[in-house]
Amino acid sequence: MRDEEIHQAVRILTEVVKGWVTPAVTIVATRDRDPFKVLVSCILSLRTRDQTTAEASARLFARADTPEKMTRLSVAQIEQLIYPVGFYRVKAEQILEISRQLCELYAGKVPDEIETLLRFKGVGRKTANLVLTLGFGKPGICVDIHVHRICNRWGYVSTKNPEQTETALRQKLPAEYWIIINDLLVTFGQNQCTPVSPRCSTCPVYRFCDRVAVTTSR
Repeated sequence: MRDEEIHQAVRILTEVVKGWVTPAVTIVATRDRDPFKVLVSCILSLRTRDQTTAEASARLFARADTPEKMTRLSVAQIEQLIYPVGFYRVKAEQILEISRQLCELYAGKVPDEIETLLRFKGVGRKTANLVLTLGFGKPGICVDIHVHRICNRWGYVSTKNPEQTETALRQKLPAEYWIIINDLLVTFGQNQCTPVSPRCSTCPVYRFCDRVAVTTSR
């Protein structure tokens, strides 16, 4: 994919993804614009299907939708509310500890700086960037495995891991697409540009794709 083709690809995908299910964390962010809910939902979403994330988030936030309210729950109560998300026991401890730190160190407010967010146990660059972009509307590029895989498959970048992809995209992706690229490519990656045997025969952006490392397709 040539640099100038990214504009056409984004325009096409923006329309196409409207027919697919929106990622759970994005739904939470769009509905509430609450950085704390985005942060917690993102933690819940790791290694978990979107439907499970959405249901667990709804149950948890019905009981505790602020850091202060979350600290009133026990780990066991949080576990029960978020089950069956992946690694629910570990995540329950992380959510409770983050809530305590937010109350004790940040007056119950989620920080809006990526380096500060990365200090919390269980928060990596993907989660920190999602909080910045979806929770605060600040510039950032969230790169998960879908964004990493698809941008390399397109030939738009040539990188070995998501962190390298984030760096590369910060250098060449037009700023107007920084916030939306994750939503577009997560949805596109789940429904069309799948990890194994992508649906190339019906791909709306096939003509822009270099199909790097694609050995089988449908």
